[in-house]
Parts: sequence; C-alpha cells; structure tokens
Amino acid sequence: MNPLQFCREHCAVYLSLEFDFSMLSLARASLRQCAGRGRLRAESTAERSVSLDSMPSEVLLKIFCNLDAVTLLCTGCVNRRFYHLANDNFLWIRIYSAAFSPKRSNWKVNSVEKTAGSVNVLSVKDKEAGYWKREYIAKQRARVRAALAQVLKPVNPYTGLPVKTKEAVRISGLGWVIILKEKNGKEHIMEHIDLSINDSSVTIMWYGKTWPRLATLSTLDLYGVTPVFMDQSKTPSKNGPRWHSLIAKYNLSNLTESTMIGGDRLLRIFCLCPGLLVGLWKREEELAFVMANLHFHQLVEKSTLGSATVPYELPPHIPLLDDNPEYGLHGYQLHIDMHSGGIFYLCGTFRNLFTKKGYIEDGYVKIVVISFKNNTEHLPLIGKVGLSWRTDIFDGCIKSCSIMDITLLDEYGKPFWCFSSPVCMRALGPSDGPSFLGQTSCVDYVDSEGKVHVELVWIKETEEYFIVSLVLYLRIAKINRWFGTAY
Repeated sequence: MNPLQFCREHCAVYLSLEFDFSMLSLARASLRQCAGRGRLRAESTAERSVSLDSMPSEVLLKIFCNLDAVTLLCTGCVNRRFYHLANDNFLWIRIYSAAFSPKRSNWKVNSVEKTAGSVNVLSVKDKEAGYWKREYIAKQRARVRAALAQVLKPVNPYTGLPVKTKEAVRISGLGWVIILKEKNGKEHIMEHIDLSINDSSVTIMWYGKTWPRLATLSTLDLYGVTPVFMDQSKTPSKNGPRWHSLIAKYNLSNLTESTMIGGDRLLRIFCLCPGLLVGLWKREEELAFVMANLHFHQLVEKSTLGSATVPYELPPHIPLLDDNPEYGLHGYQLHIDMHSGGIFYLCGTFRNLFTKKGYIEDGYVKIVVISFKNNTEHLPLIGKVGLSWRTDIFDGCIKSCSIMDITLLDEYGKPFWCFSSPVCMRALGPSDGPSFLGQTSCVDYVDSEGKVHVELVWIKETEEYFIVSLVLYLRIAKINRWFGTAY
C-alpha cells in the first residue's frame, strides 16, 4: 500500500483530513535534522548515513518529540510504522498541554516537559493510541469554529446574509476541491483553479489537461477544504493537514440530454443539482471544465463543519409563529441576480411579497413577484445574456445561459429559500406565452424546496429582453416545516 492510500484509509476516514504530500519531504528533512543533533562530530560518513526506518522505535519517538503538530501529522503519513509511532499518546499529550494548559500570570509557568509530566500517567496509558491526537485536533477545530462564528455574526438586515462572508473565507484559508471517483475505486483530487465572489454567491472553476476519461468515472464529490490549524496572524497555507467537509455528491451518469442546458461550437454544458455545471468537449465527449456555484447562505458552515463522509447538517429549525395562518404568507422579500463572468444582467430586490391561502395548487404556494398584467413591474436584462467559460486552452460564451442567485427572506428577515444555479432560456411556443409582444422565452428552476418560473419577451427595436413575469412556487412541505403548520 502506498503512502497516499494508507493515509486516506487510516487518517482521512475518521479525521476528515487529507495531507499535502509535498510536506513529506519537509517532514523527512526535519526528522533527519533532529536525528543528526545527537551525533558525534567524529562519526564517519558511512556511520552518519543511518536510515530512519532502521532506527529503534524508542529513538524515533525521541526524535518525534521535537516535532510540532503539523510536522508530526505529516510524518505519520510516511509509512505504516511511522503512522503508529506518530499516534503515540505521550507525544500528543505534550503538544496538547503546551497549547491548552491554563496560564497563570502570578505563578511560575512550568516548562512543557514538567506540564506534560504532571499529567496523570494513567490518563495517557489507558487511552487507545491516537486519543490525544484526536482531542488536540478537535479542540483546534473548535477554536476555528468559534473564530468563524464571531466573524459571521453580523448580518446584513437587507439581505439576511452575513456581512463578512468574504473575510471568513480569507482568514480560514477556505478552498474547494473535487474528487473524481472511477468505477474501480481510484480517486482523482483536483484543486480549484479560478474563484470569483459575487454579491450573494461564489463561483468556483476547475479545468486542465489531465482529466481522467469520462467513461471510467462514476461520481464527483465536492468538498470545502481548510487548514486544520488556523493562525490568523499568518497567511493560510495549502501545505500541511487540511480538513475536508463534504458539500455534495454528484452522479456523472446523469450527464444526459435531460440535463444539458446549452452549448456552442466547442462544447456542451450540463447542469447537475445543486448548482454544478459540467462542460464536455463536443468532439471527444470528455471533460472540459467543472463549475460549482454556491450561495452565501450557510456557505462557510457547509464548507468547514462537515466531515469527509457526511455533509454539514443544519441545526434543527424551531418553527416560527404564524400569527395569521388564514391570511397566508406576507412580508416576504426576494433578491435575484442573473450573472456570469462578473457581468450582471439582472440585480433586483422585491419587498412586501405575499400570497393568500387560496393560492395553493399541486403542493405549491404561488407568489407572484412580477405580474404580466402590470407593465410598470416589467424589467429589462442588461447586456447580451451568456454564460462565460474557460479552460487553459480555450474560452467562450454560451448564449442564453447564466447563473441565477435567489435569496428569499421570510417576514422576519430570515433566509427561507436560497440557491445559486446555472439556468438557460428556452423559447416558448405560440400558445405558451404572450407571443404578440415578440419572441417569448422562459427560464425555469426546480429543486426540493420550490420552483422559479420567469417569462421574457425579446424587444427587437432595442435588442433586449424584458422580464414580463416572475413567479415563485414554494413547496407546502417546506412551509409547514418552517411554521409548524399543516396546510
């Protein structure tokens, strides 16, 4: 078993960690440096070239005592023997005590050795190997969570979203990776190449020349990754142990005609819910790029607080009091963006939205945001709508496609329904829309919580699209969970 397989099997499974193995050379160098400190200068060259693997475990443990937490974690990925030695509780109780021992300003502070030695020996020996390593990592992760919670605490009263999401991403060193899994179990890990932060979402891109063949792949997993140990005084580094938080799993067998939303002369694009866009070269039918679109709502929590196998679970929702259930929904607020490549085609906010109880149909409650009958509500899309894409060789723009961000707040200003997803315009037939105004198109989006339906008319004289209808359909099941009702 090679070091990568060993580490993923024995470390990442229960700690949700993955190590950047460029750090192994650093770990080996540190070990050799520490091992060399006790050698006599008179030793010959042959005597000095001692293999670390041939050293007794007692000597290696003495060397490991000089390593910090990051280097010790990386050292445990060298081979099976080093993994077990680097799990030694006496090593980690020293690191744990140095990091979390209470500090007394009026008392003489003991050295790390004395502090570790003062710990009850039974508290070390009666624990299984690796216990104090897990305790140390858990406490460090708790520090990270507490720090991020403070950053994300201020909420914008107009959007209902945290004010400092961008700062939280920066200080946590948050990044995203995709893991492509082959049918035979082999995995390919890819770091994101491009990242753009929008008003209420983030767009992440992966592309390159080393994609595995699509026919061999089964699934794609999207993860948020952060350094295990966050030091706000230093720039986060990609080298070293990182925490993996599963965001979503996608089945690549779903790249079919039913999920294709557009294309150009070079490629076709497919949309997989939630928010994933996959581009395939037309000629080879192989991967060209992957784009993930993530809404700001719970973005940092989903990207940092899950594990390698289980996504972050939202805290239990306490049903809000519906002061007048017979009146229906009222006081809702919608913010909608349509954009791509940093260009915004639509950016609108609609307040005081409402619906009556009688607007329930086929398991949905209907909220009319823009009415076809009210010309004063109609809005233009700015510019030529298209979804920008790029690889390391080509770039382009696929007409009539874009990214839609929806943020719907309830009457208390809390996020009720949020998503970011690729969408496309499709032409409506003569009987489907107000064709007498011009060429009519629609944009549709559906997920487990609701639907969005937008109707647009092409105005030939001004060469622009106008939104003449925008309707939200909210699932009754979602409303009942939110308010504790039984519609």
